[in-house]
Amino acid sequence: MIFINLPVADLNRSIAFYEAVGATRNPMFSDDTAACMVISDVIHVMILTHDKWRTFTDRQIPDAHVSAQMSLCYSCDSREAVDAVVAKAGAAGGLIDPNPIQDHGFMYGRGYADPDGHIWEPMWMDPAAVAAGPETFAAQATAN
Repeated sequence: MIFINLPVADLNRSIAFYEAVGATRNPMFSDDTAACMVISDVIHVMILTHDKWRTFTDRQIPDAHVSAQMSLCYSCDSREAVDAVVAKAGAAGGLIDPNPIQDHGFMYGRGYADPDGHIWEPMWMDPAAVAAGPETFAAQATAN
């Protein structure tokens, strides 16, 4: 499993946002300083108030609206699922497509930023292209 820890300015706003894009809150690991948002069986996002975040590190919390240290990419079952989650993020107040849309035919990805500016990139890859093996996959990647 992976647990992604993210500092957030407004915990309740972030909980509402992540629920709007399909995450569920795990109350066992949530309190008034943090919430565990379950994206899938293996991906959990710990959204932490700035005060809670500072108990883990004394490093400065960057403004993710103006700088990016990472983007968080996860797979979806279809191109339509990618578009649907991005639409949900936009409806919930997120920034849609902060980076260019990636459409290579066999691979499709879009993005959104949460209210704190953290960039998420849902993507889809054609299972047939992946199953065809690395040579075919690489050839398709360079052809697009």
